[in-house]
This record gives sequence, structure tokens and C-alpha cells, in this order.
Amino acid sequence: MKKNLVMKILEKNLLSGILVDGNEISIKVNQTLTQDSTGTMVYLQLEAMDIAKLQTDLSVAYIDHNTLQAGFENADDHEFIKTVAAKYGIIYSKPGNGICHQLHLERFAKPGGVLLGSDSHTPTCGGLGMLSIGAGGLDVAVAMAKGYYYLKVPKVLKIELTGQLQPWVSAKDVILFILGKLSVKGGVGYILEYTGEGIKHLSVTDRATITNMGAELGATTSIFPIDEITKDFLIRQYREIDFYDIQADPDASYDKEVIINLSHIRPMAALPHSPDNIASIESISGIKVDQVAIGSCTNASYTDLMKAATILKGKKIHKDVSLIISPGSSSILKMLSDNGALGDLIEAGARILEASCGPCIGMGQAPKSNAVSLRTFNRNFKGRCGTDNASVYLVSPETAAVSAIKGYLSDPITFGDEVSITIPEKYHVSNNYFIYPKETDENTPIVMGPNIKPFPINSALKSSLSGKVLLKALDNVTTDDIMPSHAGLLPYRSNIPELSKYCFGTLMDNFHVVAKEHQGGFVIGGENYGQGSSREHAALVPLYLGVKAVIAKSFARIHKANLINTGILPFTFIDKDDYSFIDPLDELSIPHIMEELIKNEEISLYNITKSVLIKVKFEGSSRDVQILMAGGYLNYAKEITL
Repeated sequence: MKKNLVMKILEKNLLSGILVDGNEISIKVNQTLTQDSTGTMVYLQLEAMDIAKLQTDLSVAYIDHNTLQAGFENADDHEFIKTVAAKYGIIYSKPGNGICHQLHLERFAKPGGVLLGSDSHTPTCGGLGMLSIGAGGLDVAVAMAKGYYYLKVPKVLKIELTGQLQPWVSAKDVILFILGKLSVKGGVGYILEYTGEGIKHLSVTDRATITNMGAELGATTSIFPIDEITKDFLIRQYREIDFYDIQADPDASYDKEVIINLSHIRPMAALPHSPDNIASIESISGIKVDQVAIGSCTNASYTDLMKAATILKGKKIHKDVSLIISPGSSSILKMLSDNGALGDLIEAGARILEASCGPCIGMGQAPKSNAVSLRTFNRNFKGRCGTDNASVYLVSPETAAVSAIKGYLSDPITFGDEVSITIPEKYHVSNNYFIYPKETDENTPIVMGPNIKPFPINSALKSSLSGKVLLKALDNVTTDDIMPSHAGLLPYRSNIPELSKYCFGTLMDNFHVVAKEHQGGFVIGGENYGQGSSREHAALVPLYLGVKAVIAKSFARIHKANLINTGILPFTFIDKDDYSFIDPLDELSIPHIMEELIKNEEISLYNITKSVLIKVKFEGSSRDVQILMAGGYLNYAKEITL
């Protein structure tokens, strides 16, 4: 059978298992990345494994999420990560250097390799032809300690791009169009592989924008072919040596195919409050705008910001609009400063932030009450911006810049001739924000501030489970719903006891009180439970509060893996209509959990309150069962080698 690019890279890095759809395999992890919002937990877990040396070729710890140092907490987290990095030989990226995905694309990603990152937008580096997978922090810690990652062989969805983008249409419009076509569940169980003549017209940063938001489709990851455009990007970054030529076979086999004609796409927007709530700008133009934010790992590349600066040059931002610019990396900011574009942005009235995630992760720049905020970001979940009643629209940098001038949502096609950007012969490269350890030093003292608390560890699974239903949720519950993430809470990412007070804060006010009153219990969910971020806090905090199992109609991939890793049982309804037979505070019991899990049988769930028997199932490998029986991946990984 002719092999696609995904299978070629998996085969190249295969350690165990057979490459057959649905089989569990382990693959060699060449690189890892962490960021500070998830990194403290990763490195606490790495420390708990008591290893002497990392098994990856390269690992990088980025500080890009919690850079607003309003108190000691974030600064303490940064120092903790820096000392762990020195101990284990991890490259440390200082605050202000930029966003992990943009930096990794620029400096470290290698075509044909495997990257595992503790951030759901790790697939950004798929734009460079690297198999880049977002995962929970414990998976990343194990990858560093053991060198491998387990996954089920995914299906591969071929997205063939034909035609060429029309003027004022960008890569952001492409991925928004695809989200409108496939939905936030459309990529679940798949890796997206882009092909076709249309890719020849997309730069590496265009491709990275598209693979970045593949995370919003629920896909395992996304990847573009490795070609002359890939090589050219590496040459301009002084990294030609990292080019590796691996290609899909002609007429390669795929599990599913979708054809997208780029010529038919127009400027698009994702309306509140979901990335797949898509409409054309033309159909919704005229909405008054209060705030515009250009940046994030999706759209803060050199070309993105140069387009915005060129549009804004000689213009003035509308008096009622606040325009925020957050560059993707310090190198990009330096280049904008050197070529005068930064001055053009400031002259137009923009607010310039440091190179970081900033507003995208809810770390500052919350809009005013009832505001309309246009953002070039990847998520617009309700309240994620920091203001619950604000309406966030996801748009391209071109749409954002034009709308900032007009004061209302505007189709850039009506603005005039499309702006033209020249790609620099060489990108600026600086090591001044990186700390490269010369070698590992196991005697390096680890600095842990008072806000860094031990992470919860589960105990081995008992033969039966029982407890109350603590919460019943609807469809598409996000990790931001489970564990809200904004400027007020992000400083406590290392403090699970403090975070637990806000668990499920967008769905109910007192979940932690109810959970403690009933000594833990069950959570009931609808479809796509746990979509969004890779943050394992959405599993660790429920574990701390005694959640024993989550029963849902379906799960998002990373969150389900995080639940398994913490030892929380993720079950799905065999008959989804049975969801209606469970209500909050019902008493549930699973009397033969151990026996039924081992035998891979249907699980008998008794609703004692309603005298109803409900059949649920666990969808996972025999290894997943062993992890659950051990009480989580950390307990399991300490004892098991590949």
C-alpha cells in the first residue's frame, strides 16, 4: 500500500507496535516543548521520576504564558523552571523571548521528526513538516524521561488544496473556512495531511497558521509536505542543515479525503463563542468594534505583523478602538524595529506588548463590559478573554487591521489594493533570550517558591466505585470551563489546592464545596467533553477534589488522555439517551469495575437513586487499563520500561 507522509514519519520513529489503524504504538520522541502554564507540573512530575538524563534529542522550556508579574507567583514559577532546566540540560527561553510555537518553528523544529508539547497548539510545527503533537504534561514528562510516546494509530484525513488565494484572503481564512466545513469535532481521531497544488502558494508561516488551528478541529495533529518552501524557510533562518527530505508516496492511501478550492474562500470570521461558528466577513460587516488584538501563536509571524503595519502606515486607529499588538518572537520585534514598521504601528496608535501569549491566554487586555473584540487568535470561548459578557470574533490580521481603522468589522476586500510584503533574505536570529546549558548538572538546587504545591497523586483502583453525581454538563464543555484560565488564576498553576476553589467555575459557583461535602464522586458530560487546551489542570484539579470518573457521550482526545494519566476513569454511554437518566446528586455505583475493565466488558453503572441500570464502556488499550489500575501514569511509569 502506498504510504502517506504521516505513516512514513511514524514508521521512521516507530519503537513498538504495528502501524494498523486503531493499534496502539509507541514512537520515539525527538523533541519536547513546555510552556510555563503547564511546565511547572511537567517538571514536578519529571522530578518525581528520579531520572539522571533526558532521552530526547532536544527539549525546550518556554516562558510565554504567565509573563505578567503582578506578584511573586509567576516569577517564582519561572525560577523553578529555570533551575530544573539547568539540572536536566533543557534549553530555557526567558520571558520576553516569544511564544513557544513561533519560536520553535523558527529555531528548532525539524522536518520528519516527532515533537511532543504540553500545549494543544504544538501542531503549529506541522507547517514545517514535523509530526508535532500536543499532549498532557505527564505524557511530555514521560517522553523526556523515557524517550517515547504511546498513541493509537490515527486515521489520516487528506485535505487537498487546489487553486490560489484571492487578494486579501489569508491562511487564517482558510482554516476558519475548514472549521466551518468540518466543525470542532471534525478532526477527532485523525491526523490532517495537506496536499495539492494550492500548497505551493502558502508560505511556512501560512502553513503554520493552518496547522495551529487544526487543534480546534479536534485533530491529533496536522502536517504539510516537506518541499522547497520548507527548505527556503530553513535557509532564511540559518538552519539549512535541519532540512530532511521525506515524502508521501505518489497516489498514497488515505482514510478520508476533502478538497478545498482556495480560490473560493473569502475573508472569514469565527463568531462568538466557538471557533467553528463561521461566517463570511461580508455577511456580518458593520458591527461596531471596541478592541482589536493582533498576535498569538496563530498570527504573530513576521509576515502577519508586516501586513498589519503596512495597512496601518500613515493611518490612524479609530478613536473608539483599542489596538493591541503582541509579536510572536523577540526576533520579529527586533526586525519590526529595524525596518520602521514598529514606528508605523505606534504612529497609528497601537499598543505594543512584549513578545508573549498575553491576551490570548487571558493574561491581560480584557475588553470592557459588553465589548466586541476582534482577535487574530485561535479560541473565542466565552469568558476566555477575561470579560464574560464580551463578544470575541476570530479574524485574520488583514481584517483586524482594516477594522481597527474603520471602527467596525470591515471586509478588507473593500479597502483597496492588497498590501505586498517582501520576505527578508535572512531572519534576525539572537540567542540573548535563550539559556543553553552546557551539560546536565544533577547537583543543581531546585528553587521552589511558596506558591508551588505538590501535585495530587491517585491511589490504585479499588474493586468498586460509588458516589454522588457532582455535576451534569452539556455538550462541548471546554477545559476552560473545567479549570478557568485567566489573569487572576494563571499565577496559581502550580497551586492545585488554590485552583480547586474555581473548578467548573463557568458552570457552577460551588463545585469544590459540593465535591468536598460528598467526598468526591462523578461528573456527567455531553458530547466532546474536555475540548480545548492540553492543560492537565483540568484533570489534576478534579482529582484533588475526589472525582472518580467522568461519564460522557464523547471526549476530546487530549483531555481523555489526561484523565487516564491521573487515574480518573473516562467512560462513554453505550446508549447516549441514557444521559437523560442521570441528574445531579444521584447516587451511582459501579460494583465490579476492576473485573469488567480487565475483561474489556461493558461496565454496569447503577443509578441507585432512580433504580436504573446503565451500560457504559471504556474505550482504551490494555495499557490504558493498567495505567488506571495503577492509579495513573506516574505510578505506572515508575515501574514500567518500554
